[in-house]
Amino acid sequence: MARLENVLCRESQVSTLQSLFGERHHFSFPSIFIYGHTASGKTYVTQTLLKTLELPHVFVNCVECFTLRLLLEQILNKLNHFSSSEDGCSTQITCETFNDFVRLFKQVTKAESLKDQTVYIVLDKAEYLRDMEANLLPGFLRLQELTDRNVTVIFLSEIVWEKFRPNAGCFEPFVLYFPDYSIGNLQKILSHDHPPDYSADFYAAYINILLGVFYTVCRDLKELRHLAVLNFPKYCEPVVKGEASERDTRKLWRNIEPHLKKAMQTVYLREISSSQWEKLQKDDTDPGQLRGLSAYTHVELPYYSKFILIAAYLASYNPARTDKRFFLKHHGKIKKTNFLKKHEKTSNHLLGPKPFPLDRLLAILYSIVDSRVAPTANIFSQITSLVTLQLLTLVGHDDQLDGPKYKCTVSLDFIRAIARTVNFDIIKYLYDFL
Repeated sequence: MARLENVLCRESQVSTLQSLFGERHHFSFPSIFIYGHTASGKTYVTQTLLKTLELPHVFVNCVECFTLRLLLEQILNKLNHFSSSEDGCSTQITCETFNDFVRLFKQVTKAESLKDQTVYIVLDKAEYLRDMEANLLPGFLRLQELTDRNVTVIFLSEIVWEKFRPNAGCFEPFVLYFPDYSIGNLQKILSHDHPPDYSADFYAAYINILLGVFYTVCRDLKELRHLAVLNFPKYCEPVVKGEASERDTRKLWRNIEPHLKKAMQTVYLREISSSQWEKLQKDDTDPGQLRGLSAYTHVELPYYSKFILIAAYLASYNPARTDKRFFLKHHGKIKKTNFLKKHEKTSNHLLGPKPFPLDRLLAILYSIVDSRVAPTANIFSQITSLVTLQLLTLVGHDDQLDGPKYKCTVSLDFIRAIARTVNFDIIKYLYDFL
């Protein structure tokens, strides 16, 4: 068994995959389904293991290959590169159907360089396969049987297998779960990246402080690594100036504390660039004077976060009884007078936002987004991020369902600015403007 020195805190998953792969000439499991939240090491571990063991493999991102033809041709042309690398010439393969793919796959894998070896096809962001042809996922699950070749298809996804399983023709893959990193795992991984100019203990103490501040609101390894690199120069500034030693943790903490508070308000979700952040650190700006995202006229949020915020605003200011009218395609004929009270109706915008349950928020979100939205952990983490940024407020739980309830805390002008970036007409969905 090969040892992967750079893969930390994933020894169990690496051992399982190595057992499944076996020897180069052995038939491996036909398909492996690996799932877990974002930044849990799925892609990194799989790629590192295949490269370390020098196994013939192709890696394809299903976001980039968004059509059937792009996906199949990408796989075939990468495999063809293995067989044509010896003579230095290769021809571009075209493929439009899965039947053609099976036939061409048999031809490509006849090459001497791929003979008697397991070929691995890794499909990252595999949840996008569900939006393609119905025969594609069952075909990949049975590719070893259909081609009679030594091939293993590895699916990498953020959602569970139960949301993948086709209705018919399904071959059950081997399912492997990558759990989230614990705070101890993050401490070990981030401490491993210590700069050579400083001792490992000094950098580990800094990482411990960083996680103590950010772990409750952000557990994404990529974001934490970005924050660690960004704020480390400020942490070691007293040591560079000779005002403190590496062991003087209390003085180092007092120096870095206000800057970490700034990072909590401005760097989360990459609101500003690294160069802007470095410039901000040089200024003696009071952290209390820094405002959240809702204070800005222009905001760059993740794509689905914009729609989540729009849906939250509609749920806060529109009565629940209007949802059928606005978001149901075949709602029948509904007269406006049915919504009006006997007395003059008070504007909901004057009364302020009303709390709404999570189910209603998601229902409105799925109605206003043009493309299909998978209920992944990424969607729920973006809702949590909006709460952290104080764009949404968690106000309690529903008495009957014991589910979370939220309020939207931003203004109509702010929502209009968000809606313009995604070409969404917010006004026609607001009950008070009808």
